Amino acid sequence: MPLATVHLISLTPSTTIPSFVQSVKSTSAVKPLVISKVIRWIITPSTISAKELLHPKKPWDLLLIVLGNDALPKNLKDQIEVHWYVTTGVPSRLTNSFDKTNPQLLHPDPKSVPGLTGSLEKPRMGSSSQTLELSTGLNEWVGSFSRTRTGQNAMSMLNLLAFKPGKKEDYLKYGKAFGETIGAKRGGKAKLVGNVTAQQDQSVSGGKWDEFALAHYPSILHFADMLASEDYQAVNLKHRVPSLQDTFILATSEIELEDLVGAGGSGDGARTAKL
Repeated sequence: MPLATVHLISLTPSTTIPSFVQSVKSTSAVKPLVISKVIRWIITPSTISAKELLHPKKPWDLLLIVLGNDALPKNLKDQIEVHWYVTTGVPSRLTNSFDKTNPQLLHPDPKSVPGLTGSLEKPRMGSSSQTLELSTGLNEWVGSFSRTRTGQNAMSMLNLLAFKPGKKEDYLKYGKAFGETIGAKRGGKAKLVGNVTAQQDQSVSGGKWDEFALAHYPSILHFADMLASEDYQAVNLKHRVPSLQDTFILATSEIELEDLVGAGGSGDGARTAKL
């Protein structure tokens, strides 16, 4: 099973996103799977890596996922202000075809994108998005963000998971339902997954991450449509929430990054990760 390293990066004030992306693509020692613009926290970590992730010196700019577990080369490090990473094993069936499957997810035939199920017309609301329910604050942000070009296109949600002892089997029940019904019918797909083998702050108290996933949604409204539904929450609250010791979800956009790089630095979406 090949290794991949998931990097969260905040660039130095003198480094632009387009120039850093160009450096990544022109550095032969780096084999990127995903480069994505950080948009917003959906769920924040409670204990594991919380200080490092939630209070960086400068807000996160990019998610970079590369094959292998080698340290980033000096020419990239020199452009980075803050850096956090985990290393994970990813099944080769995902990495071998990723350069073909990922562009199809990001730029699909419109006819292949499922419609919304209607859950947002009378949404099921929760008190907190920390349980992956549609809270008032998240719902308001979704409404605003969905009117941007970024929000109307594919989203890539970075997930890190730590399980309670003996509870992984419960989470697998959730994962099966997500892949077959509750997520799939909204276009949701776990496009990269893996077991965490190392993390930057693994000596820090609070625990260690167990699994990583990068989930795809056709738009932020497809994601919200799922959260707002009774069928999703019946599984989420029964199997997912009780199985987790800690977790986080960070919304990112590969589409916004393409726009930023193509426009030399301009774009219409969010510029930093916001709580």
